[in-house]
Amino acid sequence: MKVLTAAQMREVDRLTAALGIPGVILMENAAHRVVEFLAERFSPLSEQRIVVLCGKGNNGGDGMAVARQLYTRFDPRLLHVVLMAAPEELKGDAAANYRMLKTCGCPIWPGIEPAARFATLVVDALLGTGISGPAGGLMLEGIREINAGFPLAKVVAVDIPSGMPSDSGERAGELARADTTVTFTAPKVAHVMPPNCDFVGELVVRPIGSPPEMFEEDESISLALLEPAMFRHLLAPRPPSGHKGTFGHVLVVAGSRGKTGAAAMTGLGALRAGAGLVTVASAASAVPVIAAHAAELMTAPLAENDAGTISSSVDLSAIAEGKTVLAMGPGMGLHPDIETLVARAAETFEGPLVLDADALAGSVYGNGMVRVLTPHPGEMSRITGQPTADIQRDRVGAARAFALARGVTLVLKGQRTVIAFPDGRVWINPTGTPAMGTGGSGDILTGLISGLLAQFPHDPDDAVAAAVYLHGLAGQIGARALGEKCLIATDILEYLPDAMEECADVSHGQ
Repeated sequence: MKVLTAAQMREVDRLTAALGIPGVILMENAAHRVVEFLAERFSPLSEQRIVVLCGKGNNGGDGMAVARQLYTRFDPRLLHVVLMAAPEELKGDAAANYRMLKTCGCPIWPGIEPAARFATLVVDALLGTGISGPAGGLMLEGIREINAGFPLAKVVAVDIPSGMPSDSGERAGELARADTTVTFTAPKVAHVMPPNCDFVGELVVRPIGSPPEMFEEDESISLALLEPAMFRHLLAPRPPSGHKGTFGHVLVVAGSRGKTGAAAMTGLGALRAGAGLVTVASAASAVPVIAAHAAELMTAPLAENDAGTISSSVDLSAIAEGKTVLAMGPGMGLHPDIETLVARAAETFEGPLVLDADALAGSVYGNGMVRVLTPHPGEMSRITGQPTADIQRDRVGAARAFALARGVTLVLKGQRTVIAFPDGRVWINPTGTPAMGTGGSGDILTGLISGLLAQFPHDPDDAVAAAVYLHGLAGQIGARALGEKCLIATDILEYLPDAMEECADVSHGQ
């Protein structure tokens, strides 16, 4: 699902108007979509106490159209419409909707009456995507009312929570906090990027008349929100003739003396993702412990140095022969021998290569081959030399720049994991939970990516995306069952089947 900037959204609206659907009709359609959502979620609306807060711009026009439909169709117990502006300030479609609301007999208040404080629903239609800088004056007053003035109410934002800059995850000032945001046509940048996405609540995207091909097929729009429909074909039933050789062989080069769990979790992740075979190669002293984790894991001992890590003298070419995917890094240790080993593998292994943790190196280039790097922000700082704060300030920009420069696929982990591809496309993952902030979660992800790449080596972008999405969703399901503090990394594998089933159900219903 493409993610649009404010300018891109205005261009879509302009092109839609050129096709014969003017702005006032788009506004009416937007109001219909909001009212449909309210009726679905908060039925019966006739028993709700609803406050609609409207600004003077197009977002306020949307709000007045919502209020008119509520007033004429549902006659709620209390509908309190507040215009946080002088009527003479209204222009264009917003002014037209003000006149229509007045004509149908709905009262419009200049402020919030005491009885409205007991609202069960608040519709935020103060400010839309056109805001520049922090909100002030009456709009700031309205934002503060939304956040603190209605103790019993759920808040539904129209298009975007008021005060939120459309094109950035960075806060410009005070923002309204919504329980749900109903947006139109496509998500906006702020909807999907932290920390602003924390104010969006549940994001509901509804069409209002713009043809989807107008933006979904526009290659100049390179940012997208990851959704199951994008990888659903990977979750289709396997062919009846399939066998272990059909679904790929992952070679995991990981672990060291005292760091055996990371290697085992990576291997188990690859198996649980569906790889037909998994071999874990590690320092010889670590292999017996790794093998004890699961009977399904094959192992291979490698020469080690005095530090207990894999020696740079090791030639991986023989053990890598016939393997579909090579994954390296978890638990290998930050020894100079490891950097040498990784650089040699990146140059010689022709299949997909997945690098994580101790194998991450800024010196790795794609050179037309599938190379997937999976750093967290601290590791990204280490391999780029950029401060972590700068990377976090512009996660999309940092990931895209690195992927373009190195010709690799970069998975920048964290809240709203960013997947950047060598051609400049960036996908944002909406799944995940703070419960996954526990040792080993990244090792599991490396395994899932490797396991899916092993099955779908000719569809690497979707394989990586599926692994990232399912990893986060399994964590969410596990956190709901176990609690945020009790989830551990291997629990993600326990709930992975539920995540796969949920995504398959979503895709089959489309």
